[in-house]
Amino acid sequence: MRNTNVATDGGDVDAMMAIKGLYQVKKNWMGDPCSPKAYTWDGLKCALNASGVPRLTTLNLSYGGFIGEIISSFANLTAIQYLDLSHNDLTGQIPAALAYLPSLKLLDLTNNQLDGPIPSALLAKSRNKSIALRTDGNPNLCDDPTSCESKPTRRHKGKTAAIVISCVVSVVVLFAALIVLCMLRKKQARRTTEKLHNEDELQLENRKFTYRQLQSITDNFERIVGKGGFGTVYYGHLEDATEVAVKMLSQSSSQGTKEFLAEAQHLTRVHHKNLVSMVGYCMDGEHLALVYEFMSQGTLKDHIRGNGTAAPLSWGQRLQIALEAALGLEYLHTGCKPPLIHRDVKTTNILLNERLEARISDFGLSRTFQSDDRSHVSTRVVGTMGYLDPEYFVKNQLSQKSDVYSFGVVLLELITGQPPIVWIPESTHVVEWVRRMLAKGSIEDVVDPSLRQETTVVNSAWKVANAALACAAHASSRRPTMTDVVMQLKESLALYSDGDKTQFESISSEKLYMESSGVSQISAFDVHQFGDVWDSEGPSAR
Repeated sequence: MRNTNVATDGGDVDAMMAIKGLYQVKKNWMGDPCSPKAYTWDGLKCALNASGVPRLTTLNLSYGGFIGEIISSFANLTAIQYLDLSHNDLTGQIPAALAYLPSLKLLDLTNNQLDGPIPSALLAKSRNKSIALRTDGNPNLCDDPTSCESKPTRRHKGKTAAIVISCVVSVVVLFAALIVLCMLRKKQARRTTEKLHNEDELQLENRKFTYRQLQSITDNFERIVGKGGFGTVYYGHLEDATEVAVKMLSQSSSQGTKEFLAEAQHLTRVHHKNLVSMVGYCMDGEHLALVYEFMSQGTLKDHIRGNGTAAPLSWGQRLQIALEAALGLEYLHTGCKPPLIHRDVKTTNILLNERLEARISDFGLSRTFQSDDRSHVSTRVVGTMGYLDPEYFVKNQLSQKSDVYSFGVVLLELITGQPPIVWIPESTHVVEWVRRMLAKGSIEDVVDPSLRQETTVVNSAWKVANAALACAAHASSRRPTMTDVVMQLKESLALYSDGDKTQFESISSEKLYMESSGVSQISAFDVHQFGDVWDSEGPSAR
């Protein structure tokens, strides 16, 4: 698949969601089935059709513990080539519609409890070798209706047994036997459910590492990336040379292996190209660890304010990073079921890879784990001063709009190069400082000095600044959603890419301010209509 950002065919998605719901599939199926390619659902393979749309071509649901009939939704996977439903407890007849799947090459129904005649069209394709059909291990299946009539099925055997029993024993004994049978079946079903649950927890064995493996991966824990209350984070690399960050959970920060395993399992199900990926975990005796992809360029904070080695970011790079981080947050809010609240959006929780692509870290972790701002992947969940939603101090509760507020602070850091608390000349929150400066009509004094030599900044900087102030509205009801923020950042990036030619020296800061709508009406913590703020793009928008 060349383009991993194209959504999977709608018919395939609908079919897979129906299959997932009916059979209660215990796999890490979340988001789009085929996109991005790196996070295709387990058991699926996809390919692009002539229009460049991902289509599902392989579905392997063997050993899934599925119970019930084969639903018609499988027949809606019109690009499927290989369908494996073997080694389950599927019952009923084979749907005739499966024979008419135009691309089907293999249908494996081995070792189920199917009965009745195999559809004639399917038999014909099997005999002419256009479809490889496997049905072994289904004793009540037959090749044609005639042979089925002479072959006793389980249903017929049950009726015969019931007649014999009714002739030998009393009605009371029969009822007792039925009651016992029901109880046994319920018990067996419960055991099956528990087994599936346990398999769900440890389903992806290739993501489970032993402590000895972690020692090898990290060269005996040689290089420390971060250290804090949660534990120590080490640099490592897998056998295929993939770089990873191994976070060893300290015994003092853990509330038990059950909670740890639940969180680790949860994180393996959340996938997006702008979220830090969890590679695996370790639960080996007293050793607990999480293994993440390694982000070689560190945190966004390092690149904004410098750590001695990070190169300064251009305005275009800052816009792109802001957009990518916003897309990650938007996915947590709208793409996860149920939605996830990050709770601690900040520049140290936005990590950069070797291509300076942004990934959000520190999402979805339990409150039982302590945090560390220096860790490669932070685990704090209660917020950080300077980024924390002011409503939290009133309601003592965080929401999606709390993430929006924190992201607004991040945007202002990208524009100004300043931390959340600015010392100009005394301690002031960056939101207050930017609002005060914009109220004076001064954009030049707000923008990071390292960006002032760029000639394509002003209008897009105005637009991002006003979007950030809308995010930082005191009342959460007046803040935009992350979807709104993504839209504004895309427009800002397009404005910059198209040649934002307004230079700082070409127009007075007073005129810039007067020509940008709505900003003068924004008080310290009050945005009456964030839509008004969205309209502010600086002079070129007029």
